[in-house]
Amino acid sequence: MAGLDLARWVGERRARQIHRAVRNGKLTLICLFLTLLVLRGTIGAGKFGTPNQDLEDLRHALQSRPRLPHRSLVEESKPFTDHRAAEKDDDPPPRDPSDPYSLGPKISDWDSQRASWLSRHPDRPNFLTASKPRVLLVTGSSPKPCENPVGDHYLLKSIKNKIDYCRVHGIEIFYNMALLDAEMAGFWAKLPLIRTLLLSHPEIEFLWWMDSDAMFTDMAFELPWDRYADYNLVMHGWNEMVYDDKNWIGLNTGSFLLRNCQWSLDLLDVWAPMGPKGPTRIEAGKVLTAFLKDRPVFEADDQSAMVYILATQRDKWGDKVYLESGYYLHGYWGILVDRYEEMIENYHPGLGDHRWPLVTHFVGCKPCGKFGDYPVERCLKQMDRAFNFGDNQILQMYGFEHKTLASRRVKRVRNETSNPLDIKDDLGLLHPSFKETKVGNSIAS
Repeated sequence: MAGLDLARWVGERRARQIHRAVRNGKLTLICLFLTLLVLRGTIGAGKFGTPNQDLEDLRHALQSRPRLPHRSLVEESKPFTDHRAAEKDDDPPPRDPSDPYSLGPKISDWDSQRASWLSRHPDRPNFLTASKPRVLLVTGSSPKPCENPVGDHYLLKSIKNKIDYCRVHGIEIFYNMALLDAEMAGFWAKLPLIRTLLLSHPEIEFLWWMDSDAMFTDMAFELPWDRYADYNLVMHGWNEMVYDDKNWIGLNTGSFLLRNCQWSLDLLDVWAPMGPKGPTRIEAGKVLTAFLKDRPVFEADDQSAMVYILATQRDKWGDKVYLESGYYLHGYWGILVDRYEEMIENYHPGLGDHRWPLVTHFVGCKPCGKFGDYPVERCLKQMDRAFNFGDNQILQMYGFEHKTLASRRVKRVRNETSNPLDIKDDLGLLHPSFKETKVGNSIAS
């Protein structure tokens, strides 16, 4: 009867849940009671059967135990200590601070080494056509699970987005989850990885670094490779802001192209010494803040360091650096995501600029961490919109799109047909002309 009354007031489903919770609670109390009985029977109830007496007996037992010498105590605890130390994989190995940091052995003849390798491997040319280079897009994430549980899902969306773009444009991709140098954690982790990949893959002409929190939002835009024929480094930025204003946000290192050549290795050698964790990075941060316009006080980051290098050594590096502002190699999400509907209404993919950005970069969001510069809810909502905005351009090839930019669900936008090979996708991405070339084996990780 009581069950019927409860179902009448809270509903049958809710009543079943309450009964189940009460039943589980009873079982838990019974198990706890039995556990206490077993423990009391195992360790004894003390002289008087009271907790205070139990603690007194335990204290006497510990005091009467022979004391081990200090060395024995250290050796006895060593396995536990070593295990804990192994977990601290972010701690850099000891290095003499007086020794200048290096990414690896000095290489001075990379251009000749690479040219010799290419001549011996004509099946792996560094150019796929007369003007289209072989490109390796490199991205990655921490080897640890995200602090924010939902962050791993957004990393999955981000790599799916990059794979889609690379597949359409005939670009190879490498996803990294290993910290190759513990001293270069954080901002700087990309530098040891980039150097390693350049040296291990002489067949690639350009390495394209892209942060994990950046997404492609123009799947139809092909980079103007002819424009970069005489340049070795391409970054989104402005000459005036870097060379004249010396502004720390005059360029962005979240998405950039680096040619595989001796010049690039030399630049990495100059770039890296500000990066080691600890006093080096802290002191370098002070130098950068004092020199660069509007830079806050914090440890050295790779972006500020690049602005510093270009502004102070323009004669050495500047003529091979192209600061791109004609399209969004990097596009700040805060001024783009809320305009997607306007872009859909007025423009089309393939423009790459403010009308339809190639890349939307979620600077300051940190979806994998618990804390960022912006509220997590806002970042995740906007990242969903950016992903769907780009994903619609892929889904349209197969006759679908997301119901809205905020929805995971999709809808059919093209009728099925018994002659599927006659269908042309609207953007020409299914069989684009720029992909009509032999790309060889892809590199993946």
